[in-house]
Amino acid sequence: MNIRRFKTLHEAGATYADIARECGCDWRTVRRYLADDAPTHPPRGTSRAGTQQRAITDDIAAMIEEMLRADITIAASVIHERLATERSVTVNYQRVKIYCSTARPIIRDELGAEDSGLGNLHRRFETIPGAQAQVDWGDEGDLFGTGRKVYSFHMVLSYSRDPFCCYTHSMDAAAFWGSHIRAFAHFGGVPGSIVYDRTKTIVRKHVRPGHAVPLHPAAVAFSGHYGFDIDVLAAYRPTGKGRVERQVKIVRDHVLAGRTFTDLTDTDRTFMDWVPVRRAQVHRTHREVIGVRADVDHAALRPVPAAPYLVAEAHLRRDGNDSLVSFEASLYSVPADRVRAGQRVQVRAGADNIAIATLDRDGGTVLAVHPRSQVRGAWVVDQAHWASLPDGHTRATTDGRHDHHTDPAGPTADIDDSDPLTAKVISLVGHIHVEHRPLSAYAV
Repeated sequence: MNIRRFKTLHEAGATYADIARECGCDWRTVRRYLADDAPTHPPRGTSRAGTQQRAITDDIAAMIEEMLRADITIAASVIHERLATERSVTVNYQRVKIYCSTARPIIRDELGAEDSGLGNLHRRFETIPGAQAQVDWGDEGDLFGTGRKVYSFHMVLSYSRDPFCCYTHSMDAAAFWGSHIRAFAHFGGVPGSIVYDRTKTIVRKHVRPGHAVPLHPAAVAFSGHYGFDIDVLAAYRPTGKGRVERQVKIVRDHVLAGRTFTDLTDTDRTFMDWVPVRRAQVHRTHREVIGVRADVDHAALRPVPAAPYLVAEAHLRRDGNDSLVSFEASLYSVPADRVRAGQRVQVRAGADNIAIATLDRDGGTVLAVHPRSQVRGAWVVDQAHWASLPDGHTRATTDGRHDHHTDPAGPTADIDDSDPLTAKVISLVGHIHVEHRPLSAYAV
């Protein structure tokens, strides 16, 4: 801290706040060192009375290096947090930070990793409790090693920075709005407005700057049901929702980094276990405990409606000749006696179920409801839907001596011979002579 610079800027007419921003310190510090009885130099650092801070021993260094090798980008604050919560190690954060700054380049060279980073400038703003939340997606890649992508949904309350996160395999409308419902239940209410990017689930089409953005009808219906306003950012302005942009990285560092997971339930549970740790921290921007500020934020939220919104994404499909409808590379059955081949139907895809309905003016009649397949190429069939289709049980042949039935249920299909006409036909078939010829007679 350069006290001489304080005096130089002050003599040039700069205020305490201007000097603090320029020198990267608090304005009260500037005022203290510019007073008439100010000290001539900053005090030397002294340890607090009664506290014992451990040095970076070989054991602690090995723990830090283990976390760095698991994820070279893991922050020093995350390492310090996990040392305290998971390893029961009490060590000064600055010592961890200094050790990481020395060990990280060495381990990065060993691993062959590259260092990259981006920075942006933006205008800061603050909100009142319960007024705003921000939403964003995070792409976590193949988190479980199954070849299927995992996405993280994030919602952050702007006043307190209280976070919510859940993980899905899809970013479609059903997963998007379903994650909103889970977030509202997590916070215990609905914010006054939510800030979004110009995604296709929010915006119906893109328009020129200065024109009103047309919202997607599903987004309008959902926001109207829960009573919040949709705030769409300008194009290419991600810093307009910097709170959730930052939260995506924080959750990735503190929850996912250096850990392995088996399924979505495992990741959701790990995030919920981390939430109390986050709420106990002092936020570096508003300098208050996040959990204390979150209580004020939650109390100002609007109540969640008693009836949940039915989340479904509509798709048009055609019924096949086999009374099967294709959706996401899987086949779902519909009642054969209620549709015709090639008929257009509507697939209403929810998070867990698939409903297939007709395209009537009155909103459509639901033909079938199936559980949504979690794998591609599956057949989801209700055998009752095919009851009216021919199954071949009446097909049979005879050679004059034995009857051969092709009934799928077996060769001994029951024939009702109580009817006189049926009995007469059976008796005539039994006396028909069938000539047997050798195959050579058909040779050309």
